[in-house]
Amino acid sequence: MEACKEREAMDIEVRIRGLMMDPATSMPIVVLKDVASETVMPIWVGIFEANAIAIEIEKIAVPRPMTHDLARNLMRHMNLRLERVVISELKDDTFFAMLWMRQGDEPIVIDARPSDAIALALRADCPIFVAEQVMQAAKLNTSGPPEGPTGEQLRGWLEGLNDEDLGRYKM
Repeated sequence: MEACKEREAMDIEVRIRGLMMDPATSMPIVVLKDVASETVMPIWVGIFEANAIAIEIEKIAVPRPMTHDLARNLMRHMNLRLERVVISELKDDTFFAMLWMRQGDEPIVIDARPSDAIALALRADCPIFVAEQVMQAAKLNTSGPPEGPTGEQLRGWLEGLNDEDLGRYKM
């Protein structure tokens, strides 16, 4: 249990700052912002995952449950509570996430894609975190998206966006 508390102390809580299309690559980006600073971290996601996130952000009613709604409903019926989502690793320009859940007194941790983890977190109304080392690595990562701007150029661009700019690139 002590290791879990230590881990939590090293995680940075983030909120979704925006969901937009990368104007250079036309790939969806989820922009995460540190709640305690102006630091932002972009994550490129697939179009279907971006759509699932956008539907929940905009509270669009869908006629039938989508995949993430189904997962949330299954968790509820199995008495699983999603407590937190942690983007836990960045390896070879790929982000990894973990779902921290609880069933009764038993903690359960499951590997997930960050886009799926974020979509579930929105539906379960639970906090999203980024491991401190991932946030640092993402700051230092200068590769950016394939054939796109460098990470530093993108970070400067993202930090300079206002709400009107984010609306212009809305999904």
